[in-house]
Amino acid sequence: MGTEVESSTYTRSERTRYRERLEASLEELKAYLAAGEFSDAGRIGLELELNLVDEDHQPAPLNHEVLAAIDDPAFQTELGRYNIELNHPSLTIHGHGLKDLEESLRAELDRADDRAVRAGAHLYAVGILPTLDGEDLAGEGWISEGNRYAALNTAVLEARGEDILIDIEGPEHLSYYAKDIAPESTCTSMQLHLEVSRERFGPVWNAAQSIAGPQVALSANSPMFLGARLWAETRIPVFQQAVDTRGPELARQGVRPRVWFGERWIQGIEDLFEENIAFFPALLPERPSPEAAAPRASGAPALPELLLHNGTVYRWNRPIFDPGRDERTTETGTIPALPANLRVENRLLPAGPTVVDMVANAAFFFGLVRYLVDREENPWERMSFAVARTNFYECARHGLNASVYWPGYGDLPVTELLDRHLLPAARHGLELLDVDDAVADGYLDVLTGRTRTGQNGSTWMTRSLARLEDAGLSRGRALARLVRDYGEHMRSGEPVHTWPLP
Repeated sequence: MGTEVESSTYTRSERTRYRERLEASLEELKAYLAAGEFSDAGRIGLELELNLVDEDHQPAPLNHEVLAAIDDPAFQTELGRYNIELNHPSLTIHGHGLKDLEESLRAELDRADDRAVRAGAHLYAVGILPTLDGEDLAGEGWISEGNRYAALNTAVLEARGEDILIDIEGPEHLSYYAKDIAPESTCTSMQLHLEVSRERFGPVWNAAQSIAGPQVALSANSPMFLGARLWAETRIPVFQQAVDTRGPELARQGVRPRVWFGERWIQGIEDLFEENIAFFPALLPERPSPEAAAPRASGAPALPELLLHNGTVYRWNRPIFDPGRDERTTETGTIPALPANLRVENRLLPAGPTVVDMVANAAFFFGLVRYLVDREENPWERMSFAVARTNFYECARHGLNASVYWPGYGDLPVTELLDRHLLPAARHGLELLDVDDAVADGYLDVLTGRTRTGQNGSTWMTRSLARLEDAGLSRGRALARLVRDYGEHMRSGEPVHTWPLP
């Protein structure tokens, strides 16, 4: 939710008016979907959330100072003061596009890290920083400047009406009451954007949902929270619980959580916006300015209320309607117009461990989605949505040790499904996308290395922690050493399946 808001509290009449505007906006969206024009360039994009870490390998709540040192509008604040976000420009995937993404991303991060050091912090790409503890989340020092963050925090707490319980059972058990949504700020991700046509949106979203389990098993990089060993991708339950607006009674009644996998396959993007309005009250019923609400010259409606509301429903694959922008002139030159476009935003991947690992994760997603959408027999027509959801949580909990169900193969280890079926399918999908053969093979080799060694970021961290504790280090000292070693390997650029243990 990157849109700034003016208010932090809202009246009943404002909420009533906002609901009316949401319903009217949905009809405007449907009308434009039926007759309007959209970009069909198939471009890809990436957002990357990063942790700030000090010389003692602890979280550094210095994002204001770090952003001033980086001095690049591509880097922005995130919810926590120990986070920043990089918004990478969109690009095409064909040919050497993925390699261009890797080189550009590495250059951006290296330059930003060099400048961040001047402000007292290093940039770390990791799903949850292992050295974060309860003191980092206490008080008000954790939250970034900006009214939208404070307003979101207030809205979630008012809707819930009580403290937020984080309760996760893994190899160890954690039960923790938070006074606010600070635990959400510990979850840093890599978000992939895929531009799709109106006609293909439904199949692309269904494909993304069907592969969510294997995708998170392959990329897991968040095995700890507040010093406890929990799920392979602990970011999933922490995020879901941290912004849960339901009290226990509503959860038991089956009210849908704000962080939501979904409950059905869809036909088109309008299905998801209909669900947003039908199931989720507005957290931030902000009235937009006339300029923000003005339609584009192309005729695309701006729909600011609908888009803000969509930003507060946290799907793991989020629908994006982007009305585009009109051409405008600034002091530095002319900014060209952009057409309206539709995107699937894939939000379930953790940040890290290395640039090559992250681009390999992206190659898997883009390639496999393309392969499945182009097949006559696709998994969402032969697998219930409930099974896809079960696969997702099983893989988030157990990572590369999970077992999943897949149509045509039944129940099998996720490593077998990946190695024998899904990675070759993703390779074929990259060929359909006209990705250079050598580029595609290089990234698929990285992923094959993970499945065959059984080592992703999560397993490297848990194995390393066990080694360090067996050597006599306390949990706190072991975690600090773990973060130090992680940072050294991350900056080496070598893929995580090759990282040695301490």
